[in-house]
This record gives sequence, C-alpha cells and structure tokens, in this order.
Amino acid sequence: MNPLQTETTRRAPRIAWWLATGCGSGYLRPGPGTWGSLAGLAAWVLLLGGQRSPAGAAASWLMLAAPLALTLVAVWAAERVVGETGQKDPSFIVIDEWAGIWFALTPLLFTTTLQPQPWLLWAARMAVPFMLFRLFDIWKPGLVNAAQRLPGGWGVVMDDALAGLLAGFITWPLDRWLGAQSLLHPAMWR
Repeated sequence: MNPLQTETTRRAPRIAWWLATGCGSGYLRPGPGTWGSLAGLAAWVLLLGGQRSPAGAAASWLMLAAPLALTLVAVWAAERVVGETGQKDPSFIVIDEWAGIWFALTPLLFTTTLQPQPWLLWAARMAVPFMLFRLFDIWKPGLVNAAQRLPGGWGVVMDDALAGLLAGFITWPLDRWLGAQSLLHPAMWR
C-alpha cells in the first residue's frame, strides 16, 4: 500500500495519473509547472497540425473546444490523484498547466497571416502566451489566487485555467500587433 494512502482512500486509475502528470512531464525537475506548460504547448502545436489534414474545418472547432474539454478532464484526473495522495495540489500534477496554456494559446487561432511565417515570428507568437501564462500562474493575481480555494480537482485546475484566460486576453492584441509587424517589416523576422 502507498504510504500516503489511507484505508479509506481509493487508488486512482492509472489513466488519471498519466493525465494528471501531463504524460509524465510533471515529474521533470526543476520547475515541473514550467515543464508541464512546455509539454502542453507542444501537445497544442501537434493538435494544431491536424488542421492541415482533410478534416481541417472540424479540427478548427476542435481547437476552440479543446481547452474547455481538457479543463474538465483535468478536474477529473486531479480529483482522483489528490484523493489518493491526500495532497491539496502536488507539484507533479501539471494537467492544469496544460489546460491553462491551451487557453492562453487560443487567440493565436484567430490571427491569420497572408504569408508564410518565418520561424522567428512563429517562435515569438508562441513565446508571448507562454510567458504571460507562466507569469499569471506564478503571480496569481485576484481571482486566479481565489480559485485555489475551490475543493478538490477544481481548486487544482481553475487557478491555471483563469491564468490562461487572462494571458489569452492579453495575447490577442499582442499577437495581432506581431502579425501586423510581419507584414510591415518582413525583413525584421528573417
């Protein structure tokens, strides 16, 4: 029996552990939240790659619904793992970072460019929501901090989801500005 597990707690399914740890990215050190956010960003980019498939229109709707769907899955997985470990918000649970970064990245779906993106511009477009999300996730301003007091999996996940939404609201105009700069000064991004 796990030393953290009492007789009254139930073992979480393995899938809950796999999901809650962000496919294992929550075990990376130092800074499991940052590693989890990077893994979530990579997963989002891979999912975004599906838009180039013949089912591209369906993939667009999937990308819009994905952060909310992931948040609900994250609450379920975090609830199970928190229940087994007895810890309120263990650092190895990073599916909440995945949900938060997906919310932060969502505005990028609405900024289209008329030309192929140089990799420097593409990297800048990914870095802005990532850095803003990490800032708000660590700083936890206002409601982001208050959300941590929710019970169980909701408390684990909602602070990150709100940090991601806040980052997304700021990402939207910054990404539009970056897109405009790529059209006005294309040599700057080569």
